[in-house]
Amino acid sequence: MKSKKILLLEKILRLMAIAVLKKYNPQVVGITGSVGKTSAKEAAYLVLASKFRARKNIKNYNNEIGIPLTIIGAESGNKSFLKWLKVFFKWLAVIIFPCEYPEVLALEMGVDKPGDMGYLLDFVPVKVGVITSISPVHLEYFKSIDHIAKEKGALIKNLPEGGRAILNADDEKTAALAGETKAKVITYGFSEKARVRASDAIYISENNQPEGISFKLNYEGKSIPVRLRRILASHQICAALAAASAGIAFKINLVDIAASLEQFSSPPGRMNLIPGIKESLIIDDTYNSSPKAAIAALETLDNLKAPRKIAVLGDMLELGADEESGHKAAARKMFEMGVGLFAAVGERMKITAGELERLGYPKEKIFWFDNPSEAGNKLREIITLKDIILVKGSQSMRMEKAVEKIMAEPAKARILLCRQSAEWWKKPYVKP
Repeated sequence: MKSKKILLLEKILRLMAIAVLKKYNPQVVGITGSVGKTSAKEAAYLVLASKFRARKNIKNYNNEIGIPLTIIGAESGNKSFLKWLKVFFKWLAVIIFPCEYPEVLALEMGVDKPGDMGYLLDFVPVKVGVITSISPVHLEYFKSIDHIAKEKGALIKNLPEGGRAILNADDEKTAALAGETKAKVITYGFSEKARVRASDAIYISENNQPEGISFKLNYEGKSIPVRLRRILASHQICAALAAASAGIAFKINLVDIAASLEQFSSPPGRMNLIPGIKESLIIDDTYNSSPKAAIAALETLDNLKAPRKIAVLGDMLELGADEESGHKAAARKMFEMGVGLFAAVGERMKITAGELERLGYPKEKIFWFDNPSEAGNKLREIITLKDIILVKGSQSMRMEKAVEKIMAEPAKARILLCRQSAEWWKKPYVKP
C-alpha cells in the first residue's frame, strides 16, 4: 500500500506532465512487454533520434513517478525536499519559456499490477504502441497470463485510428492482440508472417571469441544487412526489429534504420559481454529474470562455442503458482543442453538443482549458494581458461555482485553493471 505522500506526489507529477504534453504535443511511442521492453526502448530511441529530437526514460523511470519525470525532463528528488523543489522549477521553466522540446518520446511503460497501464494511458497520449512479449511474470498480482495480456493489451486497444500497433509476431499471446486495436498493425519477428522480418542471423567472432550478431532486415521486398556488435542473444534481434518497426511507423528508410542499429548495445545487465578472469567471457544478464527469459538466455549460451559453459542462476521471483514449474523448466533446459556446471543462488533455485539432479545430471557439477557474493567467490576458484559464464537472476537477487567478483577488470563495474547508482549501493543484499 502506497503512503499518502507518494499518492499525492504521483497526482502532482501527473498534472505537471499533462501540462507539458498539452503545450508541446510530442509524438509518444509507448513500449511494454513481459520481456525485452527496455532493450526495445533503447533501440527505438537510437532509430528515432537519428531523424527527430527524441527523449527516452532513464534508469527505471517507467512507472507512475518515472514517466511524468521523463516527460518533464527531470530526475527524481528521492527523499530530498530541495531536489523536488528543483523538479518544480524545471517544470516551470519548461512551461513558461519556449524550448526545443523533444518531438518524439520513447517511453517504456511498466506494468507490475492491475490498473498500472490504465493509470498511465489516462494522461499519456500514445500514438505508437509496442508490445514485445507476454509471459507469466508478476503472477502474484495477476490471476493468469490472460490477465497480463489484457493489462498490457490496453496499450494498443487505446491507440487512435491513425496510430500504429507494433506487435511481436513470434509471441502467440502478443500476436493475438492484433484484433484488439483500431490502429494499423505492424508485426515483427523471425516468422514468415511478420511484416518486419529478420533472417540469416549469424554470430560475429574475433580471435575465436563471440563479438556480436548480424542478420538481414526484411521489409516489403527489401533486405538490408544489420550488424549488432556486443549483442549475443538472438532475442535481442527482436529489440532491433521492434525499433525498426517504430522507425518505419515514422517513415524512416531502412538504410538509415540499419545504420542507427549499428550503435545499439544492450543496457547494463541485459545479455552484455564482459571479459572475465582467466580469459573467460561473462554473459551478464543480471537485470531481472523469468522462466521465459532464463530459457532464452540459456539457449544463447547453448549456441556459443566454448571449452566449458557455466550457468549461474539466481531465484526467479514473483511467479506465484508458477514458481515450481518455472524453476523446473530451467533445469530441463540445462539438462538438454548439457551445461558444464550449474551454480544455483537462492532458496528457490534449490528446486532447479533438485530437478536437474533428478534428471540424471552429475551431482558434483551442481553448486548451491545462499547469496551472490558467495557464488562469486567460489566461481573465482572453479572458472578455467576460456569458460563462458551466463549469470542471471531476478532483480532482488543482486546477481551483479557475483559478476563483479569474476570480472577481469572489476574497476569497471560501476560502468558496466546494472544497479550501480548511489541509491542501490546503499541497499545491502537482503535474502528475498
